[in-house]
Amino acid sequence: MKNSIRNKNRAKRQKRVRAKVFGTAEKPRLNVFRSLRGLYVQLIDDSAGKTLVSVHGKEIDIKKSDIKDRKGKVALAFLAGKMIAEKAKKSGVSKAVFDRGGYKYHGRVAAVADGVRDGGLEF
Repeated sequence: MKNSIRNKNRAKRQKRVRAKVFGTAEKPRLNVFRSLRGLYVQLIDDSAGKTLVSVHGKEIDIKKSDIKDRKGKVALAFLAGKMIAEKAKKSGVSKAVFDRGGYKYHGRVAAVADGVRDGGLEF
C-alpha cells in the first residue's frame, strides 16, 4: 500500500518535470531512472521520440575506474554519468537537459549529474 502511494506521488512529480523539460536533437533530455537494483540513464530526443544513447548500471565495472571518495551505488551512478557523457560525445552531442525523473536531486541522481559534468557534457 505504501509503495503504491509513493509511486503515484513520484509519477505526479515526474509529470510536472516533463511538462517543463523537453529534449531536441541538439540538446536531448538526460533521463535518470533508479530502482533498488539498478540504474538506467538515457539521452532522449523528444521531438523525434527516440533514445539516442543509453547506459545500464550492469554495463559498468567499478574496479577499473577513478571514483574518488564515492562508494557502492553512488559510485556506480557517477560512472554511469561519465559513461553516458562519453557515448554522447561520440554521437555528437555536447549539451543536454537534465531530467531527474521525479526523484530528489541527491544521492545517486546527483552523482549521475556530477559524472556527466565530469565527462564533459553541459547542462
